[in-house]
Amino acid sequence: MYEESFCKRLIQLRMEKGVSARDMSLSIGQNPGYINSIESGKALPSMMNFFYICEYLEITPMDFFDFDMNHPKEMKQITRDLSRLSDSQFQNIKEIIADLAKTKL
Repeated sequence: MYEESFCKRLIQLRMEKGVSARDMSLSIGQNPGYINSIESGKALPSMMNFFYICEYLEITPMDFFDFDMNHPKEMKQITRDLSRLSDSQFQNIKEIIADLAKTKL
Protein backbone atom coordinates (compact mmCIF):
# COMPACT_ATOMS: atom_id res chain seq x y z
CA MET A 1 0.00 0.00 0.00
CA TYR A 2 2.72 2.49 0.96
CA GLU A 3 4.78 1.67 -2.11
CA GLU A 4 1.78 2.27 -4.36
CA SER A 5 1.03 5.61 -2.68
CA PHE A 6 4.68 6.59 -3.01
CA CYS A 7 4.71 5.73 -6.72
CA LYS A 8 1.49 7.60 -7.44
CA ARG A 9 2.68 10.67 -5.54
CA LEU A 10 5.97 10.74 -7.43
CA ILE A 11 4.11 10.53 -10.74
CA GLN A 12 1.74 13.32 -9.69
CA LEU A 13 4.50 15.67 -8.57
CA ARG A 14 6.70 14.95 -11.57
CA MET A 15 3.80 15.60 -13.96
CA GLU A 16 2.96 18.85 -12.15
CA LYS A 17 6.56 19.92 -12.75
CA GLY A 18 6.11 19.00 -16.42
CA VAL A 19 9.18 16.81 -16.85
CA SER A 20 9.66 13.31 -18.20
CA ALA A 21 10.81 10.47 -15.98
CA ARG A 22 13.95 10.23 -18.10
CA ASP A 23 14.83 13.92 -17.74
CA MET A 24 14.22 13.80 -14.01
CA SER A 25 16.40 10.69 -13.66
CA LEU A 26 19.27 12.34 -15.48
CA SER A 27 18.83 15.61 -13.58
CA ILE A 28 19.32 13.88 -10.24
CA GLY A 29 22.38 12.02 -11.52
CA GLN A 30 20.84 8.61 -12.13
CA ASN A 31 20.48 6.33 -15.13
CA PRO A 32 17.71 7.24 -17.62
CA GLY A 33 15.26 4.60 -16.33
CA TYR A 34 15.69 5.30 -12.59
CA ILE A 35 12.51 7.32 -11.96
CA ASN A 36 10.52 5.01 -14.22
CA SER A 37 11.59 2.02 -12.11
CA ILE A 38 10.38 3.80 -8.96
CA GLU A 39 7.10 4.90 -10.52
CA SER A 40 6.41 1.37 -11.77
CA GLY A 41 7.00 -0.05 -8.29
CA LYS A 42 10.08 -2.04 -9.27
CA ALA A 43 12.35 -0.10 -6.91
CA LEU A 44 12.34 2.44 -4.11
CA PRO A 45 14.93 5.20 -3.76
CA SER A 46 17.56 5.25 -1.07
CA MET A 47 17.02 7.90 1.59
CA MET A 48 19.66 10.13 -0.02
CA ASN A 49 18.10 9.77 -3.46
CA PHE A 50 14.68 10.53 -1.97
CA PHE A 51 16.12 13.82 -0.69
CA TYR A 52 17.53 14.52 -4.16
CA ILE A 53 14.09 13.82 -5.64
CA CYS A 54 12.47 16.27 -3.21
CA GLU A 55 15.12 18.89 -3.92
CA TYR A 56 14.55 18.47 -7.66
CA LEU A 57 10.79 18.85 -7.17
CA GLU A 58 11.45 21.89 -4.94
CA ILE A 59 9.47 20.45 -2.03
CA THR A 60 10.23 19.09 1.42
CA PRO A 61 9.93 15.41 2.34
CA MET A 62 6.94 16.40 4.46
CA ASP A 63 5.30 17.95 1.38
CA PHE A 64 5.95 14.74 -0.54
CA PHE A 65 4.03 12.66 1.97
CA ASP A 66 1.15 15.11 2.34
CA PHE A 67 -1.00 13.18 -0.14
CA ASP A 68 -3.92 15.58 0.31
CA MET A 69 -1.91 18.59 -0.88
CA ASN A 70 -1.88 19.22 -4.59
CA HIS A 71 0.72 21.60 -6.00
CA PRO A 72 2.92 21.84 -2.87
CA LYS A 73 5.44 24.19 -4.50
CA GLU A 74 2.72 26.65 -5.48
CA MET A 75 1.06 26.38 -2.07
CA LYS A 76 4.30 27.45 -0.40
CA GLN A 77 4.54 30.47 -2.71
CA ILE A 78 0.92 31.42 -2.01
CA THR A 79 1.55 31.14 1.73
CA ARG A 80 4.61 33.40 1.43
CA ASP A 81 2.61 35.91 -0.60
CA LEU A 82 -0.28 35.84 1.88
CA SER A 83 2.07 36.65 4.73
CA ARG A 84 2.95 39.93 2.99
CA LEU A 85 -0.64 41.18 2.79
CA SER A 86 -2.25 43.70 5.09
CA ASP A 87 -4.90 42.41 7.50
CA SER A 88 -7.62 43.85 5.27
CA GLN A 89 -6.21 42.23 2.13
CA PHE A 90 -5.80 38.93 3.93
CA GLN A 91 -9.43 38.95 5.08
CA ASN A 92 -10.60 39.70 1.54
CA ILE A 93 -8.62 36.77 0.15
CA LYS A 94 -9.90 34.52 2.94
CA GLU A 95 -13.50 35.40 2.02
CA ILE A 96 -12.86 34.78 -1.68
CA ILE A 97 -11.38 31.36 -0.93
CA ALA A 98 -14.30 30.47 1.36
CA ASP A 99 -16.74 31.50 -1.36
CA LEU A 100 -14.89 29.47 -4.03
CA ALA A 101 -14.76 26.43 -1.75
CA LYS A 102 -18.55 26.60 -1.33
CA THR A 103 -19.12 26.54 -5.10
CA LYS A 104 -16.74 23.60 -5.60
CA LEU A 105 -15.38 24.66 -8.94
